[in-house]
Amino acid sequence: MNHFRYRQFPPAIILWAVRWYCKYGISYRELEEMLEERGIQVDHTTMYRWVIAFAPLIMQELKKHWKPRTYKSWRVDETYIKVKGKWHYLYRAVDKEGKTVDFYLSKTRNTRDATKFLEKAVKCLKKCEKPLVIYTDKHKAYNGAIRKLRLNGKLPKEVKHKQVKYMNNIVEQDHGKLKRLIKPTLGFKTFDTAKSTLCGFELMRMFKKRQFKGVRSVQDEVRFISQALAC
Repeated sequence: MNHFRYRQFPPAIILWAVRWYCKYGISYRELEEMLEERGIQVDHTTMYRWVIAFAPLIMQELKKHWKPRTYKSWRVDETYIKVKGKWHYLYRAVDKEGKTVDFYLSKTRNTRDATKFLEKAVKCLKKCEKPLVIYTDKHKAYNGAIRKLRLNGKLPKEVKHKQVKYMNNIVEQDHGKLKRLIKPTLGFKTFDTAKSTLCGFELMRMFKKRQFKGVRSVQDEVRFISQALAC
């Protein structure tokens, strides 16, 4: 499938803009100036549409490549994301090395959403890859979510749920690094826009954490993304 059909600009320029916006915490207008310095005239609204269209697509194509090496111990937490002036909740999980396991944006913060997130995180995992320990904060929603997933067999019956705040320092520190990318957006305008853009931010954080096999440099990263989209 040609994902770039009918696009005015070459794939290399589109992917360059999407990567830089999602990787370096800059605004669309700053990115517009950076392209202009290179002799490429692109309006910032066009680059906005590129990110919304291609960030989720790149995530989808690369998802099978970014499973963490170890799944035995997860750190699960949520952070606040502002969408159209209202706070939403970004559920996130990392392994004990700080590598991203999964994420999930929700309008609410309750047992139902915690269950959806954990269910999404374990959906494509083999039994031997599922966690044996899940660390969370004191939020009660996780008790019900983990209990429900144990009962329906989506989490191992022997999985332990530990509410130890200091053990979640890894994921809380990772929230801060992600927030530095989010800050220049000045808040998302719609829920769907937030979901699409966060795919790009989380994906580029995974590259930063060396979660993709064989990707050790910026050149490897560019090549890896281009090959995934067959361009």
